[in-house]
Amino acid sequence: MASNRHLGRIIALQSLYEYEFRSKAGDASADIDSIVAKNIEPYAKALGDVDFVHDLTHGVFDEMGKLDEELQPMAPEWPISSISSIDRNVLRIGLFELTRRKGTVPPKVAINEAVELAKAFGSDNSSKFINGVLGTAYRNIGGEEQKQHAESEKSEAAGEVADNKQGGEA
Repeated sequence: MASNRHLGRIIALQSLYEYEFRSKAGDASADIDSIVAKNIEPYAKALGDVDFVHDLTHGVFDEMGKLDEELQPMAPEWPISSISSIDRNVLRIGLFELTRRKGTVPPKVAINEAVELAKAFGSDNSSKFINGVLGTAYRNIGGEEQKQHAESEKSEAAGEVADNKQGGEA
């Protein structure tokens, strides 16, 4: 059976949103594992890969604080706590896939999926906001990778120059 990752992301968003809502309401019984299991159940056959939902939800849940710290400088006018819960969780999912799953989820897919979640579940301007923040994240990541690649090339070139000098002197 084929995996329906878009549906999986919807379930992950629903689960993270529910957990956050219940926790802020003082519900001590809120448990991410039981919430995810309950939300997967009606869609298990259509979903296919339930491990994807568990991995995505737990990955975002486990790194929520770190993801929020990484997101804040990308939207400095909007403190993370003032962003709607839906948008905040869409951003977390998008950034998680963009940075922690870049080997398995292409960057454009991570951004596009987050934008689609924002269109479906956020406000009128959510998709533009999500696209802007995750676009900034992607450029920042690309900038870091390009910087590391340039430093690596510079180091290799310096090594070749040193090898050539030693070879010429011998």
